[in-house]
Amino acid sequence: MITSNNLVHHEFIGLKVHATNVKNKSLDLKGTIIDETKNTIKIEEEDNTEKTIPKKGSLFVFELPNGEKVEIDGNILSI
Repeated sequence: MITSNNLVHHEFIGLKVHATNVKNKSLDLKGTIIDETKNTIKIEEEDNTEKTIPKKGSLFVFELPNGEKVEIDGNILSI
C-alpha cells in the first residue's frame, strides 16, 4: 500500500499529480502519471495531451489512492 512514508520507493504510474517547474513556469501540469524514467515524469493531462517534466528542479504534489496529498521535491527523485 502506498503511503506518504513510502511514496518515493513506489511506482508513480497511475497516480494523479500536480507538477510545477521552478525554472520553467509554463510547466504547470495536472493529470495522471503515465510513464517515468530516471530523470522525467510523463503526465497525461485532462485534455488527453501528454507532457514530460524533468524531475530535477520540479515540485510534485502526488495524490495517493486514499486521497492524501504529498508534496515531494523532484530533486530527491532523480538521485
